[in-house]
Order: sequence, then C-alpha cells, then structure tokens
Amino acid sequence: MKKDIHPKYGPSTIQCACGNVIETRGVMPRVQVDICSSCHPFFTGKQKILDTAGRIDRFKKKFQDRVAVNKKSTKVTPKMPVKLKFSEDARKEKLQALKEKVKAQGK
Repeated sequence: MKKDIHPKYGPSTIQCACGNVIETRGVMPRVQVDICSSCHPFFTGKQKILDTAGRIDRFKKKFQDRVAVNKKSTKVTPKMPVKLKFSEDARKEKLQALKEKVKAQGK
C-alpha cells in the first residue's frame, strides 16, 4: 500500500442538537447533527400517525364529475388461428387444383 494517501482514522464525537453525544471513530474529529436516535420520533415512540381515513372519499367527492370510470372493453380479443389438418388426399387434390389454376392463367 502507498503511504500517506489514506485519511487519519481516529476517535470522533457526534453531537446532536438535543445534547446527546456519541463517541465513535471516524475521519472527522467532530460531527454535528440536527437529529439522532435518542430524539427522533420514530425511535422514541412519539411518532405522529397521519389520519388518512377519508382521503379517498374526499377526493371522489371533489372530483366526482371529472373522475373517469373504468368500463369494460368492447373489443373482441382475437383468437389464435386454428390450423386445419387435411387428409393427404385432400391436400393433393387442392395442390393439383392450384397448379391447374396457375397454368390456366398462363404464369
């Protein structure tokens, strides 16, 4: 490894706005943060739960005239073509008729 290309890794303190101090190791000796695990609402259990009940109803009421209603498609989905299997005799007869038709047209 090359010498003197890596940053100095030493003791570091993380200081939160709430006053909590966390001792760790890092390349910066002191880090200041706005929120930490001891004051964040998710970790403290003081999380606000938004009341989302009724949002869909309010939206539908507000836009009831403009909301498109799903309608069933009237298009018929195409079915896969069915290959008819002819007997060998029928196939030979059709081929012969086609050859005669081509000869009659003069091609």
